[in-house]
Amino acid sequence: MAESFASSSTWTGQVRPPAAFYSVAVRTLGCKVNQAESEDIVGALLHAGYRVVSEEDADVIVVNTCTVTAEADHKARKAIRHAHSLPHSPFVVATGCMAVREPDTLRGLGSRVAVEPDKHAVVEEIRRIVNACGRDAQQEPGIGEQSRIESRFRSRAPLKIEDGCDAYCAYCVVPFARGLPRSTPLADVVRRARELASQGVSEVVATGVNVGRYLDQESGVGLDGLLWAVAETGICRVRLSSIEPLDITKALLGVLAQMPSFCEHLHVPLQSGSDEVLGRMGRGYTSSEFEARIELAREWIPGLSVTTDVMAGFPGETAEDVAQTAAVCERIAFAKMHVFRYSRRPGTSAAEMPGQVDAGEIARRARCLRDVGDRLHSSWLDAHVGSSAEVLVEQFVQRDGRDRVAGTSRDYLKVEAPADGFSVGDLVQVLVTGHDTETALGEAVPEVADKDSVVES
Repeated sequence: MAESFASSSTWTGQVRPPAAFYSVAVRTLGCKVNQAESEDIVGALLHAGYRVVSEEDADVIVVNTCTVTAEADHKARKAIRHAHSLPHSPFVVATGCMAVREPDTLRGLGSRVAVEPDKHAVVEEIRRIVNACGRDAQQEPGIGEQSRIESRFRSRAPLKIEDGCDAYCAYCVVPFARGLPRSTPLADVVRRARELASQGVSEVVATGVNVGRYLDQESGVGLDGLLWAVAETGICRVRLSSIEPLDITKALLGVLAQMPSFCEHLHVPLQSGSDEVLGRMGRGYTSSEFEARIELAREWIPGLSVTTDVMAGFPGETAEDVAQTAAVCERIAFAKMHVFRYSRRPGTSAAEMPGQVDAGEIARRARCLRDVGDRLHSSWLDAHVGSSAEVLVEQFVQRDGRDRVAGTSRDYLKVEAPADGFSVGDLVQVLVTGHDTETALGEAVPEVADKDSVVES
């Protein structure tokens, strides 16, 4: 049975008969912003009457792509090929950052692959596919108004506050894929936070490409005022997804220190501990300035944990530069390090720089930095043993044949404890008794925090 796809994004040719109700799966690759945007797509699909299911059961599979590195591109192509190759022959809609930068590449991955760079238009693209099959989508009773939270998030939810970036770091394609900074209106963010709180979500994660650039155009409110407004909605916990070091100001820290709901964790990308490398990257700060901002944050917020991103193999990087990066990481004592290998991205200034590092050497340097990160993470886990942490239950798991709950503490510690009748979304006090390489293990203190109040760990 022949199936084809025209370049105009309209389905043509003979297609298989449509299902009674169209079912859609959404697969997300990449950052928390993509996760938030996928959640918006899911909500729009449910509102339009589609069923959201697993890939194995879907008539249409949406792949929300990432393009931050060559590895991200590889994962996007692999995910699309996998979806296209499933035995029930679903249609595939590719969206996201790689769809913006390389639509023709993605469109060529299969005869049933459509590309829709605009995430707000994904549902309409699916509707076109459905119509090409010979009928309009039919709404299954009770599905159209189903809450997106019921199917996706029951404990933590992303809260998108900003998109775009104009930093133009030498290695980064994000400004080309996402455009200049744009802030979600304050009223819309607060409205969404209230909606999430009313649906039982215990924690929101304020998310954006460059959240420090947040500015409500109508009121002039910045990130500090926005977070305070979100906290006043009654949500139990408010977390910040990632922030650039120079955006950690006394004004922001003063607000966070007064927010009982603020989770004591910041993700702050370092990228390199070498001032020479930072300069070539165009990061706008020195390693000493970075350390000073982290020290300031810890002074204002006791018990603050800090995680980071570090890059290995930027053009011109030397072994001494890597040693300096390791030394900075050791001094700061990051809770966790995400180590990335430099990826040469066409169109970036770094792609044309001299001193491109051999791929094998980049891998070796990345392993060395990951070893540093593993040691620091183990020390951070050790420091929690014997202490109590407020854990938000996110899922059920099994360990050694026993049912357990798994969740996240306020300072971003991943924790498991015996299930003991708890439910997803509960806030549980857990006494940490040990850990494996990634997760703290403990026993629940016999009381559950009230989800309608804020409890400090």
